[in-house]
Amino acid sequence: MIAEREFKERRSVTMKEVSEATGIHPVTLSKIGKNRGYNPTLEIIDRLCEYFDCEISDLLVRTRQDVTKKDQ
Repeated sequence: MIAEREFKERRSVTMKEVSEATGIHPVTLSKIGKNRGYNPTLEIIDRLCEYFDCEISDLLVRTRQDVTKKDQ
């Protein structure tokens, strides 16, 4: 999403800028970007969607987990 915004605006967008515009702590942004299993809150997701002017599906990808049911 950052790359798309940079392309649209023809300038670099920093994590600091995203942090300041959204109110999301830079460490949290870093965790979201680097940690595949990080689970951000809906509020954070909403702030990012607002900033990037996108839908939730543009930010998130659902990965299926192999869940087996135990016999009861």
